[in-house]
Amino acid sequence: MKSKLVSFETEDDLSLSGLLYEPKNRSKKIAIFLHGNGNGSIFNNPELQNTIGDALTKKGIAYFPFNNRGSGYIRSFSRMVKGKKVRRNQGMAFELIKDCVIDIDAALAALRKRGYSEFYLLGHSTGANKICVYNYYKPKNIFSKFVLLAPGDDVGGYLDMWGPQKFGAMLKMSKDKIKAGKGDELVPQNLSSYNFISFKSLYDTINPDGDYNVFPYFEVLHNLGLTKKKKIWREYQSLKKPTLVLMPGKDEHCYGKIKEVVKMLQQNAPGKNFDFKILPGSLHGFWKKEKELSKLLADWLASN
Repeated sequence: MKSKLVSFETEDDLSLSGLLYEPKNRSKKIAIFLHGNGNGSIFNNPELQNTIGDALTKKGIAYFPFNNRGSGYIRSFSRMVKGKKVRRNQGMAFELIKDCVIDIDAALAALRKRGYSEFYLLGHSTGANKICVYNYYKPKNIFSKFVLLAPGDDVGGYLDMWGPQKFGAMLKMSKDKIKAGKGDELVPQNLSSYNFISFKSLYDTINPDGDYNVFPYFEVLHNLGLTKKKKIWREYQSLKKPTLVLMPGKDEHCYGKIKEVVKMLQQNAPGKNFDFKILPGSLHGFWKKEKELSKLLADWLASN
């Protein structure tokens, strides 16, 4: 499956890149793919990207997975500031989830210049969370369909792993560091569970009242009442367009409660234009299930 590298600039002067898969016959339709965090990159799993690209282009839909500013743990970008080139650290260690709005809009602008006019947005893991965050802050966006692949619960994941005492301590430590102007400092590795993450990014990730907390599975399963949001599912419930929620049957990040998680997603869906599917036997990353996943995606996007 052939693809070509496409680079584009964001409004805050970052250079991002993706792979463009195009059908033989010219199409106006294109699906944009958002990868997850945790050293995420579209280049880490070429089997997945090539298989999805092949399935979609056979249906007459172009495909554009791209690396956003949160790809990898730490990377350096160059940008011009007052005529001088300045190096700037990026990657998951420094990303805030709301930054996805800038990255997605930049990808859209680059693809519109290439003549595309009908857009679908696909997101895996944290990428699914980003779809909801993007739509929450830009409800009048151009996308006509959304696909949430294995949407995740990072707040609950950290709480389950650390326990309430350490979770509360890390939340406070991160908040205090940000207030002290030290949010860009890296969390000591003996305290965090990632190789590299800054205090500001950790706080963004584990704050129950923040943008990251889109899918509060653990909180709901255990009736914890962590978040103070007026609507606990507010970002998810902002989706009003046709949406496919596709969950792996053995998702290791659903606390062994995949049926319960799918049920709460169904119960909190904002409308009847939601479809829910479970891919039996699949883990969170859809490894060795690429063909089944790609067929489901292509069939759903082409038929709705």
